[in-house]
Amino acid sequence: MDLKKMPKFELHIHVEGAVTAETYYALAKKNQVKLPAKDLAGWKQFFEFKNFAHFIDVYTRAVSVLKNPTDYTFLLEKFYKFQAAQNIVYTEAFLSASFMVLEFSNTEILDAIELGMQRGREKYGVTVNLIPDIARNIAHTQQAVLNLVLEGQKRGLFIGLGLGGMEQGFPPKLFTETYAEAKKNGLRLVAHAGEAAGADSIWGALNLLHAERIGHGIRCLEDSNLLLHLREKQIPIEVSPTSNYCLGVVKAQENHPIRQMLDAGLFCTINSDDPAMFSTNLTQEYELLATQGFSMEELWQLNLNALEASFLSREEKAKFRAKFG
Repeated sequence: MDLKKMPKFELHIHVEGAVTAETYYALAKKNQVKLPAKDLAGWKQFFEFKNFAHFIDVYTRAVSVLKNPTDYTFLLEKFYKFQAAQNIVYTEAFLSASFMVLEFSNTEILDAIELGMQRGREKYGVTVNLIPDIARNIAHTQQAVLNLVLEGQKRGLFIGLGLGGMEQGFPPKLFTETYAEAKKNGLRLVAHAGEAAGADSIWGALNLLHAERIGHGIRCLEDSNLLLHLREKQIPIEVSPTSNYCLGVVKAQENHPIRQMLDAGLFCTINSDDPAMFSTNLTQEYELLATQGFSMEELWQLNLNALEASFLSREEKAKFRAKFG
């Protein structure tokens, strides 16, 4: 099977992280936002990751150029196009809601998101469900984010709540009440954990936040009891190989530890995380694993894992399986 043409499912990708440096530069010019560079070449150089802290800085500065709700309409429409071009038929994508609630009223941003989704669906024919997330390092926004998500849920725009941003120094216990309220209101729960911090972060996401899926999670390999728990419960892990290499979570010369995770019986999916910032896409993630010895059968199973781990209904999953499985 041609990996480019393979119908794909993706569960861990940030809409804002799928936007190119050129697009952010054009939006900065339009919105008269000063960037830490005098021209596009300098911005593109700044845009290239150096380490995790720098990546967070780039992400924050990039999102800061989004000064008009219509910017999100524009980004979402482009996001649908980006996913459709890779034959990604279904996506669950994050929106960085902590930045939104600091800049816009709930009504204006929800209207903009709704329009972007509508245009994207009509033009590109792929399905995207959105999971706004709280930035750990802007923890004071969590209640405002939850309020936004609950309003969006009522309008059929959002399906869940996520947690991203700086993992070190911002443990899951800071967000327990917000997650409990989200769960009570029927939102699906996910959290980044076990990327920049170790196994304790994953335990916290599971035990304190009751996360149904773990974003990244590769540092579960540091704790044999956690491995056993993840295997027994078959908790889905959203693995993003290129992101791990770029941010130094996995050393460049090493094969990605997803092979060890699968050999340990864990339930893994493949994702692109922030593809524009890491110069990748979902197709390239599968191609990377193919160079590390994964067979087409294994890659297809990882793809089906994403469908199974999605928050689609049983009936919706069955329709996709009947069409592609």
